[in-house]
Amino acid sequence: MKHFTLDAHMTAAIGGAFYPTGHSLVMFPNAEDANRVGHALIDSCGFAGDEVYLIPPATVLAEIAPTVKDADALLPSAGTDGATVRAYTKLAREGHTALLVKTKDAAAAARLMEAVRKAPYSIAQRYRTLVIEDL
Repeated sequence: MKHFTLDAHMTAAIGGAFYPTGHSLVMFPNAEDANRVGHALIDSCGFAGDEVYLIPPATVLAEIAPTVKDADALLPSAGTDGATVRAYTKLAREGHTALLVKTKDAAAAARLMEAVRKAPYSIAQRYRTLVIEDL
């Protein structure tokens, strides 16, 4: 699994909220489940190690949560990106751990969710161009 560092390609062009197009983010109440699912994605589900990020709650709070502080400042967001980040923030404050996984198409998202559904998870979102999809 890859170390997560927020970079510009993971934020929306307008407002700057977290919006990693071509990826899915799943949060788990239990860090061990997130780690186990992340390794299963690499070991048996066809994902490369550099396509899976394990994101501890502290990193969600330090890097992802701040992306919405100014996202709605000038005009309210037309989408749900700010609200989605606020949901991640709430879960991270409760200790939930995230996996960010490259899901370039529906087949990759289906493979992801097949592995994810083997553990309790709290939220799963797929980021496509102009659409955040519940998984």
